[in-house]
Amino acid sequence: MEDDRIARRSQRRADDSEEGSSRGPQSRADELEERLIDFAVRIVNLSASLPKTPAGKHISGQILRSGTSPAPNYGEARGAESHADFVHKVRIVLKELNETKIWLRVIERSQLLRKELMADIVAENEQLCRIFTASLRTARCAK
Repeated sequence: MEDDRIARRSQRRADDSEEGSSRGPQSRADELEERLIDFAVRIVNLSASLPKTPAGKHISGQILRSGTSPAPNYGEARGAESHADFVHKVRIVLKELNETKIWLRVIERSQLLRKELMADIVAENEQLCRIFTASLRTARCAK
């Protein structure tokens, strides 16, 4: 139920951004931070639902670390002391999202959870990776 609520909120945000919303950069940053927090909550729930086998426990711990760290790292990036610091911290966000993508693929391929339960979180991870890849590219060019 919680995942459905979060997925609907994420979809509304995606719909809003497609409509060419006139929100300023600050509110977009706030929305992105909220989206990362929602993603972290979904990772927490996914981690809790993995089997309590040795493999499930290992993967649970790994995805819990990589999947919950982008939100606070993005918060740090928003408060960066310099442009170089911002780029560095956004790079860490992307690195953790990419690691999470690998763990999600491991969970899918090992069939630890049903594929239909994974579809939305995998899609959100891919969207977030695209957003931060573009952000990093823009930030590097803006030197």
